[in-house]
Parts: sequence; structure tokens; C-alpha cells
Amino acid sequence: MSPRHADRLDRLAPYLFAQLEQKIQDKRDVGIDVISLGIGDPDLPTPEVVVEELRRAVGRPDTHQYPSNKGRLGFREAIASFYEHRFDVRLDPATEILPVLGGKEGIFHICQVLLNVGDVALGTDPGYPVYTSGPLLTDAEPYLLPITPENDFKPDLGSIPADILARSKLLFLNYPNNPTGAVIEPGDTFFEEVVQFAKDNDIVVVHDNAYSEISFDGYQAPSFLATPGARDVGVEMFSLSKAWNMTGWRVGACVGNPEVVAAFWKYKTNVDSGMFDAVQAAATKALTDARDFPVEMSAIYQRRRDLVIGALRAIGLEPNAPKGSIYVWARVPEGHTSATFAEQVLNEANVVVSPGSSFGAAGEGFVRISLSTPDDRLREAIERIEASMRVTA
Repeated sequence: MSPRHADRLDRLAPYLFAQLEQKIQDKRDVGIDVISLGIGDPDLPTPEVVVEELRRAVGRPDTHQYPSNKGRLGFREAIASFYEHRFDVRLDPATEILPVLGGKEGIFHICQVLLNVGDVALGTDPGYPVYTSGPLLTDAEPYLLPITPENDFKPDLGSIPADILARSKLLFLNYPNNPTGAVIEPGDTFFEEVVQFAKDNDIVVVHDNAYSEISFDGYQAPSFLATPGARDVGVEMFSLSKAWNMTGWRVGACVGNPEVVAAFWKYKTNVDSGMFDAVQAAATKALTDARDFPVEMSAIYQRRRDLVIGALRAIGLEPNAPKGSIYVWARVPEGHTSATFAEQVLNEANVVVSPGSSFGAAGEGFVRISLSTPDDRLREAIERIEASMRVTA
């Protein structure tokens, strides 16, 4: 008998970052020096105080047993303290905070919690691929709203057809945005509009807050939950991955609406056995003793952003200068598609960039460049692109 798999897997396109990793490995296997600007994985270490706390916690026998899906009280209290200090948002550690095994797990599994077969999950195009794959693997339907420079990279909620809106149960948002770097500026009423839209249409908002702590030029990203009424309609997925250089630790939290958090907890008790207590102890240290570490990382990423922006403009490209996230979103040269430019850069410069079309149809004509590469390698990558493309200003 030949191996079989569930039909739902056939709905998925190959995962972008798995494909990029394979292309990189194929070239490295034959001795080619490849510089990857494709994947947003911080190159610098986790703060030492966090690593030391993990070492201590691993040595304690009380961390070796099954953890609680609700999470350690100390970790939940640290999340609540951080949100109050950083966003002026007061969360109840008992009912409004649930550990998740990284933002990706939280985003995927919230679809299982909130969507039935045939329901619609609204997301953005371009956007994080899991906003699409999560609903598909739940036998629901993703409906993507274009975000472009022309609409300031915000979805037009009034453009949703009535039949789609009637089946919509979930809206994914993400600011600072991956892949575009767009942010919600002070005084912008977009989040207020989202809250009213969600109330009017009985939709749960899931704000992917993966990049709020990486910001530039004096900007500070808000929490969606700081918006009046937001807790009535939604939750936020907060992650330590990017700002504390903890992508491999898989630690974050779903925070906000207590009914959604309770439903998510019920689901997770049947799916996983919680987050390793030692990791929670270390994450608590990140949110307390290393609370200001993201400021240091933001300074590093701002320097890298300026390097990339200046170099790309010098060779005739037109990137935006983001105020948040760890990405630069740049138009490709005239005559190229996202894919042909990315392929040429890979073949001729041995540099990996992410084609914008991989994040959705509205990403066509752009590439995403990650800043999570050391300065010297980042500079070399841009020089290679310049030499290979010979784009003139």
C-alpha cells in the first residue's frame, strides 16, 4: 500500500522558509558562500542573564515534571507587568494570559479554537503565511485583503463582499508588519476602526504582536489591546522571539479576551503538555531583568536598516524606511518580477532575498530583506547585489 495523507495537505503551497532553507543548503553543499537575507532569525545571542536563568532552572527537579498548560504564575505575572509598563494595558494573569509555544503555534492553533468548517478567516495580502495555512488546515477559508503603499499597508475592511463577511469569524492583523514594516502611527484611528468592525460583525481579532519591541527613529509601537474596546473583541499574540533573540526557545503568550483565552486553554490541554517550566523561568527573567534589552537590539537593527536603505537607493531601488520590524520591503527593478529578481540575486550574487509574491499576490513587485545578519555580511550582500544587477540610479 502506498503512503497516504489527508486531503487538506494538498491545499497548502510549499512553506516559503522551508524552500529558502533548502536552496541555501543546496548551494552550501557544493562549497558556495551564500548570504541569507531571507529569514528573520536574529544572529545575536539571547541575553546572558536569560541563559543563566535557564541553566539554573534546568537544574531544579521541580521543573522536570509536566508543566501546567496555564503556565507558571510567575511567567504570567511577568507578562502582565510588562504589558502594564510598556503599553499601559492591565491584564489579569489568572484569566487573560496563556503561554503559547511561540507566535506561530499560537496563530495556527487559534484557528482550531475559533473556526468551523466553511468559516472565513480574514487576513492581509501580503502577510505571514500561517494566516493562510492555519485556516486551510482547519477546513476553513482564508480571505486576504490587499495591503499596498497606496492604502498605507492597511486593509480596506469596507471592501469585503457581503457573503464573505457573513461567514467571517476571525481577523488577523500584524503591526509592525511582516513583511512590509508598516506601523500604526500615533493618532492613527485604524485600531479603533477595527474594534468597531469586529463588534458590528461578531468577529474575533487576533493581533500578531511579534515585532512591537523592535522600533526605530523614536517610534514605539502600540498594543492593539490599548485600544478602547479591543479586549471585548480580541486577543494579541505576544512573542519574545525577535526582540530578545529567542526564536529557538519558542515562547510567547496569547493575551486579552478571557473567553478566547479560556477556549484556547481548553484546546491546548488536549493538544500539548505546556511549556517547559525552565523556559518559562528564563522568559520571566527576560521580561524583568532584561526588560530593556530590545532597546539595544533596536539600535543595532536601525543601523542595519540605514545601511540597507542607503545602499539600495544608491543602486536605483526604492525601498521604504520602516519604523519597526526587522525587514526592509523594496520594489524590484523595472522589468523584473519578485521571483525573477530573487532568482537572479541568488544565482549571480549568492544572496537570498524573499520574493514578495511568496507572501501573497499583492506582494508582487517587491522583495523582503531581513536585517538579522551581521553588519559586515549585510554590507557584503548589498555589494554583491550591486555588482551583479548593475542597476543605475
